[in-house]
Amino acid sequence: MNTIREIEKINQQELDLGIAGTSASWHTQFANSAWCYLGNIDHQLTEGDILCIMSQFGEVEDIHLVRDEETGKSRGFAFLKYEDSRSCILAVDNLCGVLVLGRSLRVDHVEQYRLPKKLQE
Repeated sequence: MNTIREIEKINQQELDLGIAGTSASWHTQFANSAWCYLGNIDHQLTEGDILCIMSQFGEVEDIHLVRDEETGKSRGFAFLKYEDSRSCILAVDNLCGVLVLGRSLRVDHVEQYRLPKKLQE
């Protein structure tokens, strides 16, 4: 929850200073990455559910819902790639802290992400 509050605080500071959406924004650091991290996901959510939620902000190119190797159950976090990195900015700004099935989503940028080798095929 602290990370969510931090992101909200930084976004508000940018709005107050008038630098939101400019090269001075903290989002600029992640301009070359269209990958987002999603945390605190309810274990019942599927890739399809995540796609429905996240596609509000842009065309989703890839989803990696991390699962337990033995049981196949969701571990409660995922990585998602948008077609356009600006969609990730929208998702971070609009979904961080939103309640989904009683859990507060954590959405953040991922600077460098590579799918696990077994998923790259």
